[in-house]
Amino acid sequence: MTQPPIRCLILACGNTLRSDDGVGPKLAAWAEERFRQQPDVRVVSRQQWTPDLSADVAEAESVLFIDASVNSPPGRVSLVPVSSRVDSSAPDSHHLSPNQLLGLTRSLYGSIKSHAMLLTVGIASTELGETLSTPVEAALPRARGILEKAVLRFLGN
Repeated sequence: MTQPPIRCLILACGNTLRSDDGVGPKLAAWAEERFRQQPDVRVVSRQQWTPDLSADVAEAESVLFIDASVNSPPGRVSLVPVSSRVDSSAPDSHHLSPNQLLGLTRSLYGSIKSHAMLLTVGIASTELGETLSTPVEAALPRARGILEKAVLRFLGN
């Protein structure tokens, strides 16, 4: 049995045991439920993006990265394009940025994504805990809406 092509790969990262850092996996779980009837959407959630994910990225037509941001005000939701150019910074052997992962995919597989976006939610806390802060919790509906629109746009809907 052949798998349908992956038209949209959602790659989320974060640690659900570090308060707001768990926003990526929380959004990934929502996306998995929302798009469960669409075999051309695949959702992967990890604590960090690792080099082995380049094989998944190479198979996908488009990629939506999801992560927490310590550089944005708590609760701010942003969606920005990710460059598919090769990132000249040396990749860490354990975790990569979206740019580095796309660069590695390009180097290993010759695959360049024409549609790659990064969805971030600004966070307030990475303290030990499994609950989100008030601003991050309040931002979830907006983040879900942006996530859904981005995936539907990638799918051509």
